[in-house]
Amino acid sequence: MNVTTHALRLRAALPACLLACSALFLTGCGSEKGNEVSPAAAPTGSPTDTASPTGTASPTGSPSPTGTETRLTDDQAERRALVPAATVTWDKAADTAVGEVSGSKLVEIELTRAESDSTASPAPSPGSPQWAAEVATQDGTRHTVHIDAATGRVLPSQPEGEQSAEDKRETADRLSKAKLTAEQAVKTATGRKKGTVVAVQLDGDDAGKVVWSVDVVTQDDWYKTTFDVDAANGEILREEVDRD
Repeated sequence: MNVTTHALRLRAALPACLLACSALFLTGCGSEKGNEVSPAAAPTGSPTDTASPTGTASPTGSPSPTGTETRLTDDQAERRALVPAATVTWDKAADTAVGEVSGSKLVEIELTRAESDSTASPAPSPGSPQWAAEVATQDGTRHTVHIDAATGRVLPSQPEGEQSAEDKRETADRLSKAKLTAEQAVKTATGRKKGTVVAVQLDGDDAGKVVWSVDVVTQDDWYKTTFDVDAANGEILREEVDRD
């Protein structure tokens, strides 16, 4: 082969070589770009926002705390359970108690619960609501009468034990000085505060006055308000709210 022919063949092969090199270069570049993740190729399940998982959201049916609810004390809870269960009102129970002891007058009555160790026959159901009443005859002798606050059933009455002559005189003296009846004193107290009467007692205050002490429970908050009503003229001498 002569020199001229060899040169011609080299010039003919040169473009093909250049074309092959260019292809290899482009392929290498494409491989490097292929390692990059295009935003469009990102998995659709990947989180793209800051929304919190739905599993941690508060249930839509659960009421949110309002901050207005208050916990009841033990005494409030007891009133809430006891007062609605007493279908016999204080005045009906008082009339029943007075009727059980001839010639007696009401001295005290209170809504309470029957004790489990009661010796009365028939015995009340332990824990059932009852009115514990005390009535006194003209000489000051006291008798205790229990009335079932749900049925009005009367348990046997009995004289109170350990009544000294001085105690009898004090009771008789208070009864004689009380110009207002228990009903009138209650009307005065409930005229000041609407509610359910749970106790009435003929007593004496620190000034030596004879008073009717009336306990009134309000069922919106289960507080107990005590009124001391002058048993001579009906004036309210004291008003005290028990929030316990």
